[in-house]
Amino acid sequence: MINKRLKKRYILWDCFAALATWFTFNIYRYNILPLEDMYGSFLNFISTPRTVIAQIVYPLGMMLVFYLSGYYNRVVFKSRAGEFVTTFISIAIWVLSILFFSLMNKYIYTEYNYNLVLTLFIIGFTWVYCGRCYITSVTAKRVHSGAIGFNTLVIGCSSGAVKLVESIKNLRYSVGYDIVGYVKLNGEENATTNLPAYNFEDLDEVISKNNIKKLIVAPEHNDRAKTFNIINSLYKYDLPIMLEAREYEILTSRIRLSDIYGAPFVDVSVLSLSDAEENIKRFCDIILSSIALIILSPLMLYVAIRIKLSSKGNIIYKQRRVGFKRKEFTMYKFRSMVENAEEETPLLSSPNDKRITKFGHWLRKYRIDELPQFWNVIKGDMSLVGPRPERKYFVDKIIERAPYYSLLHRVRPGITSWGMVNYGYARNIDEMIERLKFDIIYLENMSLLIDIKILFYTVKIVFTGRGM
Repeated sequence: MINKRLKKRYILWDCFAALATWFTFNIYRYNILPLEDMYGSFLNFISTPRTVIAQIVYPLGMMLVFYLSGYYNRVVFKSRAGEFVTTFISIAIWVLSILFFSLMNKYIYTEYNYNLVLTLFIIGFTWVYCGRCYITSVTAKRVHSGAIGFNTLVIGCSSGAVKLVESIKNLRYSVGYDIVGYVKLNGEENATTNLPAYNFEDLDEVISKNNIKKLIVAPEHNDRAKTFNIINSLYKYDLPIMLEAREYEILTSRIRLSDIYGAPFVDVSVLSLSDAEENIKRFCDIILSSIALIILSPLMLYVAIRIKLSSKGNIIYKQRRVGFKRKEFTMYKFRSMVENAEEETPLLSSPNDKRITKFGHWLRKYRIDELPQFWNVIKGDMSLVGPRPERKYFVDKIIERAPYYSLLHRVRPGITSWGMVNYGYARNIDEMIERLKFDIIYLENMSLLIDIKILFYTVKIVFTGRGM
């Protein structure tokens, strides 16, 4: 609730600041440019169709830049220094975009170019940053004073977990963790606490009843497999999963990270992408998938007709897959097998699988059967690039042997992936685990540039018919 209210405040202020920026700039350029002779009065100037449209379009452009910057992704624990940089860069990009648009349309007064650009930047930055800084300062003060906090559950009830909670409480400033209880883990010696200690089996009810907003994983052991299993079981709650930096280093071999106020936690539930990259990736997913569905609609219509004429059954095959934060979703594909090819036990396919229809072989060779998944991308179930989603049956079996598979659920699954490009389809659990190595490498090196590279390789695979 706090997150939603705060996000709403930032968005409302930015909307107002965007409109105020352009209106203030109109006042400035009316007075500095030779516009009075053209329009007669400022009222006539701002009421012209071009000026009215600009007063709407340019602020909308500013809000789009703010969204793509990732500013609204995490609104509570903001850094004012980081906020200054983010606002500076966002306004600079917006101003340069307007300059480029103006030059392309030859709608600019060359005598005043630098003056206008610099003035627009100063006006925009002043309006936006002043409001943001005020909201952030008030929020930070309330968090550090303890007025704002989030109900937090500690997964673990050992002496180490209790000691960790005490260190949080003894920090000079509050960091927003309101510890409401512990969760006992099997095989651990439980310490005596002054807070409730719950059973792990009752976690669903505990989270719901106590309105839990954060989870801190504090196991007594240093067993990677057990820690990964704990984390994997927590993804379904769609909550921040905080792990002490020491434990995170054990899991990933990364350098220890520390909080500026002495709370050394890492949220292992978030993407390795920056907020800006995360939003740009999602924005590009929607735009490119929409374009693909429009451009490929004749091909998809042809495929649908051929499937209907060549074999009995539905055109679209639906299957439940495990996706982001271990939530299940329905994935769509063009049917490439005979109807009811799978009865009870899930089976993986192979190139010579007798269940695949004659037309289905062609679909799989060029991966055309995957085209309906562009709709999954638009819905938000999937991304263009990301680890391929699997069925729960296979996910459970993989995790038994490779618990680190749970890391893949930190990102949206994709139509294509680094594993698919380098390894291809897996025919058994062993091959799934082998392909997993490539997906882990992808997670550790996620970037928009890597995504573009994977998409290019995928296009090459499609056109060369190496889909199977």
